[in-house]
Amino acid sequence: MNRLASPRGGSPARSAGCGNGATGILVAAALLLAACNNAAGPLAGTTAATAARALVAAPDFSDQPSFATRTGRPPALSLQELFHPTYNVPLDPSKIRTLLVTGDIIPARGVNYFATVKHDFLWPFRPTADYTKNADITYVNLESPLFAGCPVSPASSFTFCGDARFVDGLNFMGAKVANLANNHLSNYGSAGITATDQLLQSHGILTSGLGPVAVIDVRGIKFGFIGFNGVGRAIDQNAVKAGIARARQLADIVVVQFHWGKEYERQPIPDPGVPTPDDPVNIGHEAIDWGADIVIGNHPHWYQGVEVYKGKLITYAHGNFVFDQMWSEETREGVIGTYTFYGTQLVAASWKPVRSYDYGQPVFMNANDSASTLQTMEAASDTLATRLHEPTTSPVPAYPPSLPYAPEHAPA
Repeated sequence: MNRLASPRGGSPARSAGCGNGATGILVAAALLLAACNNAAGPLAGTTAATAARALVAAPDFSDQPSFATRTGRPPALSLQELFHPTYNVPLDPSKIRTLLVTGDIIPARGVNYFATVKHDFLWPFRPTADYTKNADITYVNLESPLFAGCPVSPASSFTFCGDARFVDGLNFMGAKVANLANNHLSNYGSAGITATDQLLQSHGILTSGLGPVAVIDVRGIKFGFIGFNGVGRAIDQNAVKAGIARARQLADIVVVQFHWGKEYERQPIPDPGVPTPDDPVNIGHEAIDWGADIVIGNHPHWYQGVEVYKGKLITYAHGNFVFDQMWSEETREGVIGTYTFYGTQLVAASWKPVRSYDYGQPVFMNANDSASTLQTMEAASDTLATRLHEPTTSPVPAYPPSLPYAPEHAPA
């Protein structure tokens, strides 16, 4: 093979000259004929092997290294690459940054009651903390004000608050930024918002959603976090555009979190009755168009599919993380997303499914339930992609049966 493909003009077959009457055994003649025929250049639009390639058992033209191997650059983001990755992310900390995102954290009502009874405000986070604190940045959606003197009651209520000592649990699970742009943070008015923001900041946790951009520098790459609430009112799109522009000035990677969409749905849709009037898909697309690098969604209390729009990732809902919604299997489920950046480019994502037990403690699912959850998430992503005429995964999976309601207490 090397004699036929010398890198500089002088392979033996070429040096003999085309049509010079050289003789030899049949194989040599065939090789010479192939070299002469190839001298005119390759045939356009064909992948058929030439006689020479067949004789020396050359690989097919399609037998090529992957794009990432050939170029040293990650492939373009796609649903196929997200759910069935082929790219091996380099184990080079100088290039890699990881962003971990949870679903809704509402340490109120039953969660607050049981943590108080147990005298343990780390309790909700204990089974998952070793995982959640292992990213460069852990970004949570805190949907409850935290302050000393919060009333302790497991009774049904939609006015939420949690004990100030839950901030120790947030530190324990590694939270670096807490999004406060949601519909329950204001349940105790401006005083509750101010107390929560001051509590978090005093414990080293930055906040998004109150105006300023939260900026964290991870080994020279700056992440900027902003948040917006669209539950109970329309999202201020002018504020979104201006916020992204401001974050773009301060950070290399702009992360935008939205509280949006109809509750208890697998697809992102508006809910005129609440009102939650904005279509999450439209808002997510606008955020990318205005300069966001990744869009994070929460509020529906069910995990939903994801979308790749113009090469950027939109996650529509991560489900519940810490909450007492034990009344259905679906509201007990959520995913922890880990989003991996190579420099400033998102190159991989993974989702770790959890299920809540005992009215407030998420525990990682077993392998079978995890596989079912991720298949549901992929199918939901493909349903959305089909509706939007975007590429799906291949083959498109069927929705698996819903998981049965799990026991109230976590397995030993």
